[in-house]
Amino acid sequence: MVATAAIATAIVVCYAVVSANASGKTFNCTDDVPHNEVGLLLGTSPITPHGIHNYYFDNRIKATADLYYAGKIDRVIASGGDYSSRGNGYNELAAMRDSLVARGVPDSVITLDYHGTRTIYSIINTKRTYHLDSLTIISQQYHNERAIYLAEHHGLHPVAYNAHTPARRITRIRNFAREFLARVKMFIELCIS
Repeated sequence: MVATAAIATAIVVCYAVVSANASGKTFNCTDDVPHNEVGLLLGTSPITPHGIHNYYFDNRIKATADLYYAGKIDRVIASGGDYSSRGNGYNELAAMRDSLVARGVPDSVITLDYHGTRTIYSIINTKRTYHLDSLTIISQQYHNERAIYLAEHHGLHPVAYNAHTPARRITRIRNFAREFLARVKMFIELCIS
């Protein structure tokens, strides 16, 4: 019983620390977002593993295009993986590029980072491969908060723009629960790396 309570407390504390750290660094309105040369679009597939349309994808694409047209970013690094060999898998980066271009974002300002198969890899690549010091992260708020923590841990100066979170209740609950565990995993990895 004591062990269970301790684990539950640790999970809640990890979640709260990451959220508190992101306070004032995530934005819901393009007008409020400070300018950065690069926006880091964190990857997701246009189709879920269950084969249904992924509105998280649509909303991240829209958020990125909105930032570009508002003059808040000049370039985009789309970071994700190519899962086209898996069942219902997609090449996330090709899908993100094509969707951004369809919204009028020039292909010439989009860089594809195929090594961003995890959030931490996307963050590390912006520092080591692209030599950035600051950036605007683009994903849903819960994801942005964790990405900000990782970016700061690796010496970056991030802000984030929150793509709209789809209204499907079951998906929101599942992603919210998964984020609790993702934050615990993040702290464990940071401690042992």
